[in-house]
Amino acid sequence: MAHVTTPPTRPEEDAAAATSEPAPPSPPTIYDVAKAAGVATSTVSRAFSRPGRVNAETAARVRRIAEEIGYRTNPMARALHTGRTSLLALVVADVTNPFFFEIIRGAEAAAAEKGYTMLVADVQESAESERLALDRTLPLVEGLVLATSRMSDSSIRVAAKQRPTVVLNRVMTDVTSVVTDNRRGTRAAVEHLVGLGHRSITYVAGPEASWVDGVRWRTLHEAGQELGLRVRRTAPQAPTLDGGRSAAQAVLATPSTAVVAYNDLLAIGLCQELAARGTDVPGDRSVVGFDDIFGADFCSPPLTTVAAPLRATGAHAVGLLLEQVGTRRPVVHRPALLPARLVVRRSTGPAR
Repeated sequence: MAHVTTPPTRPEEDAAAATSEPAPPSPPTIYDVAKAAGVATSTVSRAFSRPGRVNAETAARVRRIAEEIGYRTNPMARALHTGRTSLLALVVADVTNPFFFEIIRGAEAAAAEKGYTMLVADVQESAESERLALDRTLPLVEGLVLATSRMSDSSIRVAAKQRPTVVLNRVMTDVTSVVTDNRRGTRAAVEHLVGLGHRSITYVAGPEASWVDGVRWRTLHEAGQELGLRVRRTAPQAPTLDGGRSAAQAVLATPSTAVVAYNDLLAIGLCQELAARGTDVPGDRSVVGFDDIFGADFCSPPLTTVAAPLRATGAHAVGLLLEQVGTRRPVVHRPALLPARLVVRRSTGPAR
């Protein structure tokens, strides 16, 4: 006769066994619904994903039984059959930049109004991170908004072939684009400075991969040639407060009496560093930013800036995107050009 010896247990194991609670019951499955309704699992699946292909009375009974036993459909599993997830993606270069706050709010509101949920991906000013984010999100979403993308045009086109796509702050002939009127806004900033007597301007450049940075610099350079101004440009800077502080030395090394910065964060950081070095704004240098972000009106001094309709930009982009999602085919519009306006505050003054 064989004997089985049970190894002794440790006291802590006995205590754990005595106090352990039974595992919670598993949620009901599609098989449970099918069994209770007396139908095949394929019928249950169609009752939720394609109700038009199931007898109306049967579909109603399946849904009633599912509700009674607590069954909930899996949206992602349903999407495998329908291709509809009701998810959109908004990719932003830096979610900590206030420039994106209103864009995100406008996009979310427009998506929610049409029954969609907006996923936001922060790629931290990295084209490589942006490509990785797209690899992970494209299978899940029905459409894509790229806000200030740092990827090449060819990479954007690859994404646009997979899902309906809209790009912000960039013009592409074969992908729907939404941009602010940067040329008119830049020109307004230059004319404002000229009206204050400034004859030399330094442009604090933003990221090299920024399409908008190129437009603003070219417009500033063209205006300088037309109006007889001396126009200079710094090396590219990160579009952050630290980037603005880093640009201060280059700005002080020029005789320019006015500065136009790529964005408000650069302009505010520059003003802070100039003040720390004993340079008065606007007494010694006038400073103009772009975007009119949250905080531009209560920094010191309040910032003169070219305001962009940020919330409207996000909402308009989603509206154009959903046109493509709804038709299930690419719809490429002429670039949507939203207005820009100069907001004059106390960071600009007469040239010395």
